[in-house]
Amino acid sequence: MRRLQFAAETLAVRAVLALAHRLGPRRASDVGGALARGLGPLLPVSRVARANLALALPDRDAAARARILRDMWENLGRTVGELPHLPALDWEIVGAEHLAPIAAQGGPAIMVSGHIGNWEVLPPALERLGIRMGSVYRAADNPQVDALVNRLRARAVRGAPLPLFPKGAQGARAALKFLSQGGVLGLLADQKLNDGIAVPLLGVPAMTAAAPAQLALRFRCPVIPGRIQRLGPCRFRLVVDPPLALPLDTDRQAAIQVLTGAINDRLSAWIRERPEEWLWLHRRWPKQS
Repeated sequence: MRRLQFAAETLAVRAVLALAHRLGPRRASDVGGALARGLGPLLPVSRVARANLALALPDRDAAARARILRDMWENLGRTVGELPHLPALDWEIVGAEHLAPIAAQGGPAIMVSGHIGNWEVLPPALERLGIRMGSVYRAADNPQVDALVNRLRARAVRGAPLPLFPKGAQGARAALKFLSQGGVLGLLADQKLNDGIAVPLLGVPAMTAAAPAQLALRFRCPVIPGRIQRLGPCRFRLVVDPPLALPLDTDRQAAIQVLTGAINDRLSAWIRERPEEWLWLHRRWPKQS
């Protein structure tokens, strides 16, 4: 039964990606955005987003939160439509000076971001600056779908594909080795981790992965926040912020808490600035969504 389910999913994903490829970058983005904007709010998973919005943005009224939900779905649909066209997308970079030392000398370094804008743009944008960033990612349950998406990611960069480390013990060991050898490791730090630590996100305690802080403190390497802003269909801006200060606290657990809090504070500021570009569909807060 599982094999049949995976086969059906793979056929569906292949069809969607093939259609997006035939449509071309702009039309694929527009069609994906329009379909997701119309259908997404009707899906059961939107209940999670509505609860998250009410919890994290209580200052926005119901109409404003409904607009954010529709806009979020449009951004997600555009992101899917743009996936086969990553090499053809257009982006600009603000704050490249914060990456200059890494481009010149290499790592170790950690780039933290979130599911904001079209997050798939981040690795190829850094590659254009001469930074080949490895990424920790959540592998799709369907290995064939996972392979399809990873091939599209590989096409977006020049030369050999960038290293990808699926979440889990084996991926964690590979990512640790990559960082120890002077790599630049990308982490999307905005997802819930049940065995993480409780740190406020948008003012509400959220179980958060401590790995970015743990790794940064272990290697005493820079933690550089960066996110992708959507400027329009197939057009983006990579905004790179200054590296976060590493705590000097000799209590390791206290230092991890402080640095993880600083990462979540940065994510919170980005989300408040452009809430429609964040993926509100994760069950990010306990017992609330």
